[in-house]
Amino acid sequence: MPPITDTRPALLLSMGSGIAERLLTDAHRDRLAALTRTDPHLVAYDLDSPGPAVAAALAEAEILLTCWGATPLTAEVLDRAPRLKAVVHAAGSIKHHITEACWERGITVTSAAAANALPVAEYTVAAILFAGKRVLRSAQQYAALRTDQPWVEESAGWGNYRRTVGIVGASRIGRRVLDLLRPFDLEVLLHDPYVTTPPPGVELVGLDELCARSSIVSVHAPQLPATYRMIGAAQLASMPDGATLVNTSRGSLVDEDALLPHLTSGRLHAVLDVTDPELPAADSPLYTLPNVLLTPHVAGSLGNELHRMADQALEEIARYGRGEPFLEEVRADDLTRSA
Repeated sequence: MPPITDTRPALLLSMGSGIAERLLTDAHRDRLAALTRTDPHLVAYDLDSPGPAVAAALAEAEILLTCWGATPLTAEVLDRAPRLKAVVHAAGSIKHHITEACWERGITVTSAAAANALPVAEYTVAAILFAGKRVLRSAQQYAALRTDQPWVEESAGWGNYRRTVGIVGASRIGRRVLDLLRPFDLEVLLHDPYVTTPPPGVELVGLDELCARSSIVSVHAPQLPATYRMIGAAQLASMPDGATLVNTSRGSLVDEDALLPHLTSGRLHAVLDVTDPELPAADSPLYTLPNVLLTPHVAGSLGNELHRMADQALEEIARYGRGEPFLEEVRADDLTRSA
């Protein structure tokens, strides 16, 4: 009898050093080996100068499974991957490694941005609710005073009942934040130039009006030339006294030079998971201001949350193997409006 042909697609992992060990559990590797023809322990860290094993796997690969630190897929790299038809990215943005050459060659791309959006949205909602309750301020005061205080009098302006929250950008993360905020008694505003009909219970407004009316402004627009410093001096000056700015998007969307005077005076508060530059200078007041919660870009997938992205990537690979379209396909046109 003739040998049975293995019709599973050939796959190669491509990502930065140490990423695969955090992304994939043993169960993920077992499923990957069942779905595809692959060595689930072979990871291509450098496709520009691959060793013999990686070069051979790249030449056969129909799918690349990528994550953070993947080599940009230039025309030269793609010339060494003549059978490549799909890139499954087990993370969010694809902009750092999907090149124009990929689109020109008709390679289909999918991303786990939806899986990565959830922890960012969860962080954001926690930040919004804590900001409304003035958790950072009360914790600092409690630690400093270590005695009973008239918190009922102190907290007259605190609370989340019918507080106005402004969401800047109905991105994938922004929409998830809107979904998670739905059970709370909040007044929610949205600014997004591409949205004409807002979700139920959400009021669509201009950016300046959103900033002027919101006690908490949360930024979720993508990093694009059009969004550079979109939260600028005018928008910051219009925010009410005591308002909080939450940024989990990109630091470049906020004019930090204009923001700092409002923070150092104590007029505004901020929760910043991203800054510009990504690592503030060692002498930046953002580290020590009592009205600023500064975190080192931890809102996105970390720890066991990486496994959610792996789960989504493997579901897409399973769909590909069954001849079904990707659920989360990314098209070239999408990149003009997404991160």
